[in-house]
Amino acid sequence: MTASGRGTAEARTRPTTRRPRLSDLDLPLGKRVRMVRLLYDRGAQNGTLLVLPIDQGLEHGPLDFFANPAAKDPDFQWRLAYEGGYNAIACHYGLARKYMARYAGRVPLILKLNGSTRIPATDSPLSALTASVADAVALGADAVGYTLYVGSARQDEDFRQLEEVREHCDRYALPLIIWAYPRGRHVEEKGGRDSLYAVDYAARVALELGADIVKLNVPRRSEKDRLQPAPYADLPFSEGEALRRVVESAGRALVLVSGGTLVSNEDLLEKVRVGMEAGTAGIIFGRNMWQRPHEEALEVTEKVKEILREFPS
Repeated sequence: MTASGRGTAEARTRPTTRRPRLSDLDLPLGKRVRMVRLLYDRGAQNGTLLVLPIDQGLEHGPLDFFANPAAKDPDFQWRLAYEGGYNAIACHYGLARKYMARYAGRVPLILKLNGSTRIPATDSPLSALTASVADAVALGADAVGYTLYVGSARQDEDFRQLEEVREHCDRYALPLIIWAYPRGRHVEEKGGRDSLYAVDYAARVALELGADIVKLNVPRRSEKDRLQPAPYADLPFSEGEALRRVVESAGRALVLVSGGTLVSNEDLLEKVRVGMEAGTAGIIFGRNMWQRPHEEALEVTEKVKEILREFPS
């Protein structure tokens, strides 16, 4: 059976897009070493990625922990990442500094270097620096994460901030993961943050600005589709076709699919399979994992890894 429970015939007839291999990425030695650790030491150990993010406490506030109060303690996510065999956990400096010690050397760290709260208006968002690449090195991180708000009226500041981060990533040989998020009033006027136009553009921008890995949301249809520039406004697509287009736009940067809000097991696993068949390198699911009770989260994690094992690189 497939993850969706609809049998193997439908899934196996979908075309599978080849994702970039590590050898395609033309990385300096230090980055290559860290990427090998990320891609092959844990998770499915076959060149795919299963990342557990816990940056929602800063980005969303405590609201996300009401669904599973136990997850308010960051040790819940660290333990899940360790016991579930995740390739890495992604978090901000404070959570790494105060909760990582028990899992040091056992759960690879992706240190988020910038962030913002949900409190101000989001017409012209900017995610401010909260840590440095030097902090990541000191904590033993294997990569850093940077949130880029593509299309924001403040993207000129964002680009300059990212240029500094990218320069230090090259100096210290740390892989750069860009959370490429279309945001702001101008994006909404052109179809919305989750439109194919916006996500496709964000994938290309992340590549152009030096991402080694790019985290993207899955493009979705909405009533705003008609606002997209041509030919996007009239472009028919399925979820898989949209992701294949986005993977192509990301070029020689690996793509991670974001999980979003909590969904059923069936929908979650179908999303993983569709993403892998479209050529993504893996998933970065937070709330879809840690908003579940611990044992249930471990069970779902294992089912996800079963799918990832089908897509070695």
